[in-house]
Amino acid sequence: MKEKFEPLFSVLPQVKSPGYRVPFREKLKWTGIILVLYFFLAQIPLYGLSANAVDQFAQLRAVLAGNFGSILTLGIGPIVSASIILQLLVGGKILKLDLSRHEDKAFFQGLQKLLAMVFTFFEALIFVLTGSLAPSAPQFAWILILQLTIGGILIIFLDEVVSKWGFGSGVGLFIAAGVSQEIIVGAFNPLSAPTQPGVPAGRITGFLYLLFTGQSPDFQYYVLPVLALIGVFLVVVYAESMRVEIPISMGGGKRLSRGAVGKYPLRFIYASNMPVILTSALLLNVQLMATVFQKLGYPILGTVSNGQAVDGLAYLLTAPRSIDALILDPFKVIFYAVVFIGLCVLFAWLWVEISNIGPRHVANQLYQMGMQIPGFRSSRSQFEKILKRYIPTITILGGAFVGLLAFVADLTGSLGGGTGVLLTVGIVYRLYEEIAQEQLMDMHPILRSFLGD
Repeated sequence: MKEKFEPLFSVLPQVKSPGYRVPFREKLKWTGIILVLYFFLAQIPLYGLSANAVDQFAQLRAVLAGNFGSILTLGIGPIVSASIILQLLVGGKILKLDLSRHEDKAFFQGLQKLLAMVFTFFEALIFVLTGSLAPSAPQFAWILILQLTIGGILIIFLDEVVSKWGFGSGVGLFIAAGVSQEIIVGAFNPLSAPTQPGVPAGRITGFLYLLFTGQSPDFQYYVLPVLALIGVFLVVVYAESMRVEIPISMGGGKRLSRGAVGKYPLRFIYASNMPVILTSALLLNVQLMATVFQKLGYPILGTVSNGQAVDGLAYLLTAPRSIDALILDPFKVIFYAVVFIGLCVLFAWLWVEISNIGPRHVANQLYQMGMQIPGFRSSRSQFEKILKRYIPTITILGGAFVGLLAFVADLTGSLGGGTGVLLTVGIVYRLYEEIAQEQLMDMHPILRSFLGD
């Protein structure tokens, strides 16, 4: 299989990897440039799009980092969809790769890029031909598909630039940028909405306007989303700081550090926020395929009307966005919660295996660094045995926790979308940690050489 695909990977355009450790200022520069480019591209409208087009995936728009009606409408959807397929193939041993080996990891990344490009064209085709992005005239259909494909491929390369030359990943950066923009506009928009002429559309500006004009603001509309936003922020920050710390010491190798005792931290949210991103993308694909099957005359996944699923599996897998849903349709709320949290646990486990942060890989890294756990002999098998007590458990608990938190935040109607806020806080928190570490490395070259960077 590798022999068939590897020649194809060599002709794919790619971002050149730096042949050196990228300094802090250069990483900051590239991250800023890509962020500005992302916002610029998100404002380029699709030529030939009907004025009556409805955003079928508005609820997931911030999570997918796409701006409806622009050339970036697809957002990170194709990248994440490709990642889901490959994770399932590798996790199910259908695609036999050892991602701890450089050759297999390079093959995996090349295949993911190729698959993401295929998904870009496929999703563009589906969006236009099913009417989710209806052209203003039939002759504009293929022009729309071309624009969406170009936008999707640009996102793939912007993500690659950030991953190689900037901080974090492009996927995380674009999600955080989109959700942050949505929060600011949703909270402070001074313009009035058509449904309430004269009243600012922002939750905070609207609340203050009604308060100072002697009117009574609706608590569930104006106050609850802001409180939910603050609540999600505090819970995620606290959860990100939760760790299981395993005592380790330097057994030998580096003369200056031999015998030094420290702790190896295992985060409670061990798989980061990737389970929620992957689950949200999978549910979007269910909605998309429901539209496809309905267009073909076989609505086996449910009926879609005016861009919204109204029955069937597609309806059950649509996130409830109000506490009222608990009363109006409790079965749907419970079904969605079980599926969403279950998928988050599954993807957490897959992500740990794919990302080489499972017990075996971490044990191998610690052993190669000359580490040992006080009171135990230094060996790979001993490291792995001890790590197996913790990593599988925190992977499952962390995946279930982020799934439950995203579900509850969505249910309360959090400003910026519960899932979006959860992802953004986690992304920004980890980005802050990476920036702080990089800055420390630049300030203290001796420390960099001590850590072997």
